[in-house]
Amino acid sequence: MSNLSNKVAVVTGGNSGIGYATAKLLIALGAKVIITGRNKAAVDEAAVQLGATGLVADQGRLADITRLADAIRTGFGKVDILFLNAGVASFSPVETASEEHYDSLMDLNVKGVYFTVQKLLPLLNDGGSIIFNTSVNAVLGVPGSSIYAASKAALLAINKVLAKELAPRKIRVNAVSPGPVTTPLYGKLGMKQEELDGFGQILGSKVLLNRFASPEEVANVVRFLASDDASYITGTELTVDGGLTVNAVV
Repeated sequence: MSNLSNKVAVVTGGNSGIGYATAKLLIALGAKVIITGRNKAAVDEAAVQLGATGLVADQGRLADITRLADAIRTGFGKVDILFLNAGVASFSPVETASEEHYDSLMDLNVKGVYFTVQKLLPLLNDGGSIIFNTSVNAVLGVPGSSIYAASKAALLAINKVLAKELAPRKIRVNAVSPGPVTTPLYGKLGMKQEELDGFGQILGSKVLLNRFASPEEVANVVRFLASDDASYITGTELTVDGGLTVNAVV
């Protein structure tokens, strides 16, 4: 396992779930980690627990992204690892999907992620690593997930394009696509509790390993992609779903 001493890592949405677990692992391996989030109290608490630097930024606001880049430039001067983890998930069938629903998902999951890369790119060292947190929902065709799925599919497309654009700088660009994970995100899908419980049961029955992943299991894959252990991997999507996608039509 590669040592990450002297590396600077940015983990967006690092105050909970996969982002928190990833930040914790990167710190354990010697990296200096900056976590971001929209809620100041949550970011501050997580930063203290982790021993990270916490910066408040709303990924859906370009001005916040610009301020984030300025703060990282002033405080650290460089970035080696960028894990674009922050995002939202909410479901709605096409018949009732609102413009607000569409805009909130696309602003945070696509526009915000894209411009975070753009604003931090001048700080990213040649030979650095960018990792997108996407989702198997991009390909599963889950009813009610059309806008969320489209937002994650957009990241997979951006992943491949940026891998080509940034190859001259030896910057590796990859994506991790989790299946169901035991994180607070599943409590924010806009479903009633009984619907959420039923959704979890259906997903669990389709996972070949018969369980949800832990955030730490996804963090281990992010760590791999961020490190020199993955030095010959770029433009790739690594699916971390316990076999869900190969069992989708059983």
